[in-house]
Amino acid sequence: MFNLNDKVAVVTGAARGLGQAIAVKLAEAGADVALCDLKAEWLEETAGKVRALGRRAEMYGVNVADGESVAAGIKAIEKDFEKIDVLVNNAGITKDGLLMRMSEEDWDAVLDVNLKGVFLCTKAATRGMMKRRSGTIVNIASVIGLMGNAGQANYAASKGGVISFSKTVAKELASRNVRCNAVAPGFIRTAMTDKLDEEVQGKMKELIPLGRFGEPEDVANVVLFLASDASAYVTGQVLSTCGGMVM
Repeated sequence: MFNLNDKVAVVTGAARGLGQAIAVKLAEAGADVALCDLKAEWLEETAGKVRALGRRAEMYGVNVADGESVAAGIKAIEKDFEKIDVLVNNAGITKDGLLMRMSEEDWDAVLDVNLKGVFLCTKAATRGMMKRRSGTIVNIASVIGLMGNAGQANYAASKGGVISFSKTVAKELASRNVRCNAVAPGFIRTAMTDKLDEEVQGKMKELIPLGRFGEPEDVANVVLFLASDASAYVTGQVLSTCGGMVM
């Protein structure tokens, strides 16, 4: 059901965390993976894990906020792999702060990577998908884009934009058999959450009906579903992977 044999997947922000988990999960299902991050050398660990599964992995230094860098990266991927079947827009950053203290530079930086980056990568990668009349895009949003969060006006705006963008792309490309969906993770266990003291972690978990942080693989499993033919009749949707935070 989740067979991605003979498929080529592109994953941005693939050096660590969610991006690495997603790339490995897609490779486990049979996909060859084009790994993208700001610097190609950051991707060596992820590439090693993909190759250990017997799948092809190539590394590309791509600044998703820069149109020329994205265009060159997608062109190189299509030359090396001859096609792109799956695009996972995962690259993202945070620069948190209360609205009245947030600088214009911090606002622009987060919107440029988290939202403009999704636009640029999607626009570049879907040209080939439209010609082949086949493809799927999975955009990593956030529950913060659905519910907002104090101190994250820029992040919330960027992820809310990703959600609306995904729905629009789904409507525009459906006639070409190209699907687009979003995943909205909640609190996912990372190196950052592991450093929080027990009291803070406890308060965060109180917001989650399932009573635990998510694991990167929890998100990767949802991405795999949306990338595969198991979701062939799913487009324009937002799947919250948040343990019930948002219902």
